Amino acid sequence: MFTDLPEPELRRYRSDLREPPDFDAFWADTLAEARSCGDPVEAIPVTTPLVGLDVFDVTFPGFAGQPVRGWLRVPRDVSAPLPTVVQYVGYGGGRGHPLDNLLWSAAGFAHFQMDTRGQGSGWSRGDTPDVAAAGPQAPGMATRGIEDPRRYYYRRFLTDAVRAVDAVGDLPGVDPDRIAVLGHSQGGAAALAAAALAPRVRAAVAHVPFLCDIPRAVTVTDSAPFREIRDYLAVHRDREEQALRTLAYVDGVAFARRATAPARFSVALMDDIVPPSTVFAAYHDYRGDKDLTVWRFNGHEAGGIDDDAAAVDFLHTVLGG
Repeated sequence: MFTDLPEPELRRYRSDLREPPDFDAFWADTLAEARSCGDPVEAIPVTTPLVGLDVFDVTFPGFAGQPVRGWLRVPRDVSAPLPTVVQYVGYGGGRGHPLDNLLWSAAGFAHFQMDTRGQGSGWSRGDTPDVAAAGPQAPGMATRGIEDPRRYYYRRFLTDAVRAVDAVGDLPGVDPDRIAVLGHSQGGAAALAAAALAPRVRAAVAHVPFLCDIPRAVTVTDSAPFREIRDYLAVHRDREEQALRTLAYVDGVAFARRATAPARFSVALMDDIVPPSTVFAAYHDYRGDKDLTVWRFNGHEAGGIDDDAAAVDFLHTVLGG
């Protein structure tokens, strides 16, 4: 069933998110620190049965220089550098198996799939730990370190997302001037952040992005991951202002206000995990050229393979190749 405002109201809805006054300085300092440390990017060829693709096991320096893993898949026997898709994974998943997720490389892109720190045991495997002190939290990742924006989990994850864009330009087969970011749900949140914070991004795809208009989201859905935040606040009743301040530093609406690369969004009106109004909020505030596909009879899966097919066409148009 429909889970949020009627569609005409969704199309008029705007977020009243109040950004922290030091939002830009916070992210500039975070990224400067991350870029100042860590080991060089490493790409090790992986033996697979694939006859048309080369696969590399990549390690790059993420938040605070901490090592983050990823798979790079590149069409074989292509002489010129390729347009490249950096993909971020949905909540609970990791980078998966080298033979997973072959669409983007089969469509002619170099494809980098970033692992998700501390996740990867829900529905696809992960290989990157989250090395950080947590403090009190509800089960899951959404409240890990929520007492302090500098210790919050999504500060680390979104920094990894930006550093993945930094790193991929140095990898084999990649054209550093034609990089796009893409993701679904949590991955869509990362794509919005990278589009705002990584200068190399030339296009963004955010399918039903998580972490947008968070103050509204936690009051209009009973589903995780937003439910984790509500559960935390139901116990830590005295920390509402503190937690919402932390969350404002990672809100996709704030990133949308700073992103200018052409973007494709999708939203599902029967989504009970990411409330549709929160996606419309980010879409309406997005600064660059943008398009939104509305799936009226879908839940959090949104358009599924139809979203992917549209994204392939969009990225070929924007990036060429």
